[in-house]
Amino acid sequence: MPQRTVFFVSDGTGITAETFGQAILAQFETKAHHVRLPFIDTVDKAHQAIRQINHAAEIDGSRPIVFTTLVNMEILKVIEEHCHGMLLDMFGTFVHPLEKELGVKSNHRVGRFSDASKSKEYNDRIEAINFSLAHDDGQLNRDLEKSDVILVGVSRSGKTPTSLYLAMQYGLKASNYPLIPEDFDRRQLPPALVPHKGKLFGLTIQPERLSEIRQERRPNSRYASLENCRMEVSEAEAMMRRAGIRSLSTTTKSIEEIATTILQEIHPDRLTY
Repeated sequence: MPQRTVFFVSDGTGITAETFGQAILAQFETKAHHVRLPFIDTVDKAHQAIRQINHAAEIDGSRPIVFTTLVNMEILKVIEEHCHGMLLDMFGTFVHPLEKELGVKSNHRVGRFSDASKSKEYNDRIEAINFSLAHDDGQLNRDLEKSDVILVGVSRSGKTPTSLYLAMQYGLKASNYPLIPEDFDRRQLPPALVPHKGKLFGLTIQPERLSEIRQERRPNSRYASLENCRMEVSEAEAMMRRAGIRSLSTTTKSIEEIATTILQEIHPDRLTY
C-alpha cells in the first residue's frame, strides 16, 4: 500500500477529529503519517492547510485522508473546493442528520473546550486532576473520603496513569495507594484504606511483565527480580480476595480499557464526559 498522510483539520484543538479518525483507521492494517492541523479558524489558514495537504499528495503519490471537524461553513467550503485529498467531514456526516432528526439546530460551537473558564465541568476536571496528583502513590491520606475511586496494587501495576486518565478524561477524583512489603507482612490492607473499602479497586499484573517494567526503573535489583515480583503479586491478589476488592489485570490492557472497566464496576455518581 502506498504511503498515506492523514490530516486532522479543526477550528479547535483537533482532538475530536484525531480521536475519531484514529478509531476508524484502527480498523485497517496500514500505517500512515498523521498530521494535526488545529485552529484553522480563518480563510487564510484554510488556504495554508490546503497547500500542506496538496503538497503531501504530490510527495506521497496518493490522496491524503482528511478528517475535519470544521464548524465554520465558509472555511469548510474552501477545504472542500481545493483539497486534493479524501475529505471526511464528521460534522457534516453526523451533526446535520441529527439536526434533522431532532428538529433543532446545533449550536455550531467551535471546540470542546470553548469558554472553558466558564464551564463548571471543566473546572471540576481541573480540580479532579489536582486531587489525583496530590493523592498519587499514597502521598496524602487526608480527604480520601472525597475520592470517587481509590486504586490499589503493587508498585508499577498501572495505578498512576489510570488515576490521571480518570481525572483528565472523566473528571473523577482518583486516588491511588501502593501495597508494600509491610502490608504483606501484616496480611492486611493499609489502615488508611479500611474505612473506604467501597471505593477500592485493585490493579494486578503478571509477575513476568512487572519484572520487565521494574528492570527498566531499577535494573538488577531485588525490587525488579522475578522472584520478588511473583511474591508481591501473589500476596496482593490474596489480600484483595480476602478484603473482597474488585480487581483487574493490567498486563495486556490499555489505559482506556482499564478505565472503562473501572467505570463499569464503580458507577460513580459524579461523572464528567
